[in-house]
Amino acid sequence: MIKDLPDNTVKDIAIAVALEGENVEGKTWYVYLINLKNEAIENVLITAKGYGEKDGEQVKTSTLRHMIPNVQPNSFALIEPIDEETFGLSNEYWLSYYIGKNIFDKKFIFLPESIVDMNLIKLPVVNKPGVMIK
Repeated sequence: MIKDLPDNTVKDIAIAVALEGENVEGKTWYVYLINLKNEAIENVLITAKGYGEKDGEQVKTSTLRHMIPNVQPNSFALIEPIDEETFGLSNEYWLSYYIGKNIFDKKFIFLPESIVDMNLIKLPVVNKPGVMIK
């Protein structure tokens, strides 16, 4: 029975946290969905939340849901701004999307303290410094 199910493995899709700018008050960060495929993805739903331990207590952020109607091939879409205060938590992005009539989904988790300067790379397509999970 399981062999009859389609292999809907998420490939060539990434979630990235990009450094947008820096000023005296701090850094500005945004979260992006990057479509590295040669085809569009549609009806994209992303659930974002943070959780973990801070100062010895369990902490949870609000759960936010984002809908993006279409992400073209080799392009990106802005998901949300993200506050540096949450970088000490696990930041989870649960992605679901369609290609034709097939649904795909995957959970992307930025672990605590993984969004740091030493992990920055030049993000493909977005062309900004950031941390990416593919």
